[in-house]
Amino acid sequence: MPALRSHQTMVAGVAAAIAQRQTDVRDVLAAVTPGGGKSLLPVIMGAALMRAGLIDRICWIVPRDSLRRQAEEAFADPRWREALGHGIALRAAENGRDPCRGLQGYVTTYQAVAAAPDLHLQEFRRHRYLLAVDELHHLPAVADSGTAVTAEDETAWSRSILPLLESAAARLLMSGTLERADGRPILWLPYRAPQGVRRVREIDFKAPGWAIVGYSRRQALAEKAILPVTFGAMDGTATWLDAERTTRSVDALSRAGENTRDALFTALRTGFAQAMLREAYRSCREHRAKRRAATTGRPGAEHDGAGLGKLLVIAPDQETARNYLDTLRGWMPGAQAARMAQIAISERRDAQEVVAAFRLRPEPAVLVSVAMAYEGLDAPAISHVACLTHIRSRPWLEQAIARATRVDPHAGAYEQQRAVIYHPSDMMFERFRQMVETQQGTRAMVKTRRQHELPFERTVEAEPEIIPLESNATALRFAVVAPGPDFGNPPPGRDIADRPPVAASAKDGVQVPSAVEHHLRQRIGQIVAAQVIEDQDNNLVSEGPVSYHTYNAVLKRCMNKARSEMTLSELEAALGWLERNRISDHLHLIADDPQYRWSSRRKARGAGAVTAFSKPARRPPTPGTGKPAS
Repeated sequence: MPALRSHQTMVAGVAAAIAQRQTDVRDVLAAVTPGGGKSLLPVIMGAALMRAGLIDRICWIVPRDSLRRQAEEAFADPRWREALGHGIALRAAENGRDPCRGLQGYVTTYQAVAAAPDLHLQEFRRHRYLLAVDELHHLPAVADSGTAVTAEDETAWSRSILPLLESAAARLLMSGTLERADGRPILWLPYRAPQGVRRVREIDFKAPGWAIVGYSRRQALAEKAILPVTFGAMDGTATWLDAERTTRSVDALSRAGENTRDALFTALRTGFAQAMLREAYRSCREHRAKRRAATTGRPGAEHDGAGLGKLLVIAPDQETARNYLDTLRGWMPGAQAARMAQIAISERRDAQEVVAAFRLRPEPAVLVSVAMAYEGLDAPAISHVACLTHIRSRPWLEQAIARATRVDPHAGAYEQQRAVIYHPSDMMFERFRQMVETQQGTRAMVKTRRQHELPFERTVEAEPEIIPLESNATALRFAVVAPGPDFGNPPPGRDIADRPPVAASAKDGVQVPSAVEHHLRQRIGQIVAAQVIEDQDNNLVSEGPVSYHTYNAVLKRCMNKARSEMTLSELEAALGWLERNRISDHLHLIADDPQYRWSSRRKARGAGAVTAFSKPARRPPTPGTGKPAS
């Protein structure tokens, strides 16, 4: 069996105690440092509770759509399926009927639950669910007597997910940080009463009914579960026009003082940013060259491109991200530029596909993003991050730097791997680094108040009314961040020589349920289209319409269900039926179907152009000739 890390072992012990009815615990909180391996925890707990008959299904809620596939992969990993002896499969579900589709659970997002809360609540009332909530810190407490009234949209996710938490048979709550940037309490977590004049509340580690498991950076580094971080702090000058169009400037970002915000805004959009991009790109390219030289003796290494290292660039906004992409591509050979460097921003329709390719394929080797790829992105190949963002809240930056700290099983020995973070050398980032080294980050403020000393707290804020003129990089210094404090009680002494194996990725041949469903639906669509073309070209249908829409309607009547609603087994059955039957033999099923007639009329309203699956209409014969009119 692959070795479990200390927090995974603890969760397995808690799950076993729950399964054997030895404890009344039903809430498990896992505070795992980013990159520490919390995605295996729902698999461990779900397998134990389902085997004991305490739950029927599993629901895993993630903060963004790009993480749904990673959740599927965690349950589909063949090594852990064998090690834990489970056959559970989850699917990435949309807001439709029967989200599990014959499987043992589903993965959804905060946004999807908020869009259809009743649909998910009904599902929880029909079955006993283990609810796993990922990155819980995104959800503020719904009601808090000591907290200022919050805008309704800020708690929309929390209000939608709260009934699911109340209805679940068991709950697994996970996060890389237990502190929100705005200081508010986090949904569902147990807090002790505030003490002292600062009115600060700490999480109650001894709350009844709770099991709280921590995994700090210190523990993860000791077990070689994550990589040590090297920070490359770049200092520089900046010049801009303020709101009164007066020229302002600073000689160093590190000494900008009250002008830090405007100086950083300028630096991220002018020559300073280009200099940092150049340094990060050069360092990553050299690292890849060394890795390629070291692996030339390994069979197939020169072809697969695995383990070389990748660069993630985090930009302040989408327009600047596009400028960064153009800059990076300008440094690459023309034939490689579009293939090696890509962008993933919300306005791009292919953003999710680009993120998936960056995770699972050797190319692209450089990804530019704003927020899509910073949290939860499980891409062990990332070795360098250019943190060109104005945000300075601890939770956000912890997630950002953790993109490079994952151990890559293809990158050689642990000691040879790197996690290099390039960032502007402003006092806010230095303060963040100090907090990581000295604080646990488990507190909440009773009263929300603006923190004037942290002007970069919000991820979305109005841009300063300034005009950036120029900036330059003047110095670069490197430092390795200290491990930081342990979470809660210090762990027992352990001497682990070898790191635990890293779970295999989807590129190793694992097919997650949603990918199999997508493939089957595509295959069914191809066969339906092929039958349409064959029947048209060979005049096999003497009467009645021949079109893709018509044949799809017939298939739906034959299967008694649309293929968008079919389970895996039903999709396989539909595919088998199509291989044995011709749809044209069943056209009578829609002869008197009012729904089909209505949908056909609606499609015909805009008709005028000949579609790929329609034959040009024949003109009536010319009177007296019997021939079609020319």
